[in-house]
Amino acid sequence: MSCGCKTSGDSAHSCGPKKTANGCENVNTCGNSYKLSVFDWLSDINNPASNRCDLVEVRFKNDRKSFYKNVNNIPLHIGSIVTVESSPGHDVGVVSLTGELVKIQMKKKKFSEESTLKIYRQANQKDLEVWQEARKKEDSVKLEARKIAHRIGLEMKVTDVEYQGDSSKITFYYTADNRVDFRQLIKEYAGAFRTKIDMKQIGFRQEAAKVGGIGSCGRELCCSTWLTDFRSVNTNVARYQQLSINPQKLAGQCGKLKCCLNYELDSYLDALSNFPSSSTTLDTEKGRAFCIKIDVFKKKMWFAYVDSSMAWYDFDIDLVKKLIAKNKRGEKILPLEDLKQPDLPVQTIDLIQENNVDRFEKKNRGNNRNRNQNRPNNNGGQSQGQQGQGPKKNRPERTERPDRSENPNANTGNQQRQQQKPQPKPQPKAQTEKTDISDASSDPEKKQNNPNKKNFKKKYPPKKDKNA
Repeated sequence: MSCGCKTSGDSAHSCGPKKTANGCENVNTCGNSYKLSVFDWLSDINNPASNRCDLVEVRFKNDRKSFYKNVNNIPLHIGSIVTVESSPGHDVGVVSLTGELVKIQMKKKKFSEESTLKIYRQANQKDLEVWQEARKKEDSVKLEARKIAHRIGLEMKVTDVEYQGDSSKITFYYTADNRVDFRQLIKEYAGAFRTKIDMKQIGFRQEAAKVGGIGSCGRELCCSTWLTDFRSVNTNVARYQQLSINPQKLAGQCGKLKCCLNYELDSYLDALSNFPSSSTTLDTEKGRAFCIKIDVFKKKMWFAYVDSSMAWYDFDIDLVKKLIAKNKRGEKILPLEDLKQPDLPVQTIDLIQENNVDRFEKKNRGNNRNRNQNRPNNNGGQSQGQQGQGPKKNRPERTERPDRSENPNANTGNQQRQQQKPQPKPQPKAQTEKTDISDASSDPEKKQNNPNKKNFKKKYPPKKDKNA
């Protein structure tokens, strides 16, 4: 059976987390759009034991999960929609985990096998229709429930509403700072919704896990994706990590301190075990100095005088330990400015050349011009070796040369003269034109001798037409 999503039974399918055009339309009843999913890393491994585990993890709306026993040995896989036992009636959920990992999850959550309920069957079409119709009414019921609570004057907030699979019970999740007397509220709800009412108070962190959202890091909230247990977080955690006690930056969407402050706490505590105490004072010849700052990553401590705390001096923790040992022996140390060693400038190599202004300009343009001028022409500038490398088909037939055996040194002398003759340097085009013009103007005889030579005249720009 299907919940409305075309790929509901496929465990590899992943619908969108919200009601978007690209996501699943029936996101509230789809088997692949729930939070706190578990990866079954034993799915490809066959169970060597003869007795197969009949315990199954079933998840419901948002982060609510429970464990059930497959007494009828129904073939189930991740994403199967099942009808399970409940009080009263029955409930509809989606299988989220099967196999031996279910026992590990039960041990982690301290869930006893004696209290497990049983699975009736795989959900049929009628069960799915009732389940989907109940889920569609949850948003309107939540708004009406908030209006009733506000009319009575109770200081509480209805966070979420969940219908049971057979629409025989509604569970209202609410948050409140103080204890709430909701006896009158239950009567109002029962008269308005005509069903059994169940009230459950949750904390602010559980509220954020149910609602979900995006944290300051740009990712989904940890409590709504993978975090199952909430450890206590206090301000000492921020002090150990040298963070400023700013409630706006340290608090999450739930209004409490962020759970991620505990993630790196153990690493900071290990690093701080090598540091002297932050309340360390040094007796110098100039006066007493106290620790004002600690850098865990650079392993440095900043000190300042009690009388003038504007000037800070940083020292390595190894040097600070030596200074503390001198004070314990009753010796006063030198002033802080004398102990401070000048910082050596660190030479950095700009591999990307971000600071270079002309990094986009083409370099060595002059060298490229000289290369082009010195490059021989394709027609007559090839050497004898290059001509010899050409195809043999186009090579002309050799003619018989006269016998030069009488004077063998004649050819060698000519070759030596050609080698000794200096080759003229290639001149730019502009210079050659200037020399030709000057020669033509100075020597009129050359004009007569070279009638084919062109006379260069000064060109003026064309006149602009005013009528255009």
